[in-house]
Amino acid sequence: WQEAIEEASRMWFDEKNFRAMYTQTLLPLHKKLLAGPRTVHEQQFVAKFGQLLHMANERCKDYAEHERPDDMKRAWDYYSTAFRKMTKDIQKMTNLELHQVSPKLLTASDMILAVPGTYEVGKPVVKIYNFVPTLKVIDSKQHPRKLKVMGSDGHEYTFLLKGHEDLRQDERVMQLFGLVNSFLGQDRDIGHHKDLSIRRYSVIPLSVQSGLIEWVPHCDTIHLLIKEYRDRQKILLNIEQRIMVNMAPSYQTLSLIQKIEVFQKALNDTKGNDLAKIFRLQSHSAESWLKRRSNYTRSLAVMSMVGYILGLGDRHPCNLMLCRRTGKIVH
Repeated sequence: WQEAIEEASRMWFDEKNFRAMYTQTLLPLHKKLLAGPRTVHEQQFVAKFGQLLHMANERCKDYAEHERPDDMKRAWDYYSTAFRKMTKDIQKMTNLELHQVSPKLLTASDMILAVPGTYEVGKPVVKIYNFVPTLKVIDSKQHPRKLKVMGSDGHEYTFLLKGHEDLRQDERVMQLFGLVNSFLGQDRDIGHHKDLSIRRYSVIPLSVQSGLIEWVPHCDTIHLLIKEYRDRQKILLNIEQRIMVNMAPSYQTLSLIQKIEVFQKALNDTKGNDLAKIFRLQSHSAESWLKRRSNYTRSLAVMSMVGYILGLGDRHPCNLMLCRRTGKIVH
């Protein structure tokens, strides 16, 4: 609902497109609301937001019939109030209990389905035994869920459950990474460098808007590592941005060459050696430090080349991970 209201507001206030705003975006959700809640979580949602959304829906119907601007204004007053409350609730959400959001999944056990990403030809099939009853909500823009599955082999398998995102392209990228690894392994000139292989993980699209991603253990995002380091050293996390804003408050209006000058100023006034310090602090010996640094350099070089060939975008410290044990970059 929160995402739909945000998208609908863009369609109405930017495009003045009532059909796209209401008929295509909000009306399907209103129909689901009228069908009644099926879980405890949905009951709680209806109790908190049902009346607000019902009144907004009635005003939209009035606007569709009479096209009175006041009806649409009142409708968006209701939607905006609901949106603000939903946003606060989502920000406070840390866990979801399966008995509240999906009782059927909680009671499912000893299934014939293989644990996603584990099936291999000629090997025993590891089947889903049951689902761990608590899902952790990850604090990021899309708020994905950390889902744990118990396998028939007694091991626990962890996945990231993502919604509102098509993972089919990610699945193809992982397949291509496998092809690159086979090429690197066959090349006699570089075959002895075992650490040149790309770290892969399972990506399982469930629909065009949802899917599972294998949870990669012992990894942290570069953003988290730098944040923890700067917190310990009492360095502002956004020190570079502060310098740029102080030098050029109207940064967005500058020309390209002026932006580069401001950016260069921020680089010159900061050390920029956070990752180097992190590697040194996390290594228990000089040998360990050298190996981790070499793994980092090689994996970054390989992924930079492969990413350039593929045209991978949206690469930033929040979605680039670093393996704590090996120092390898994981995309």
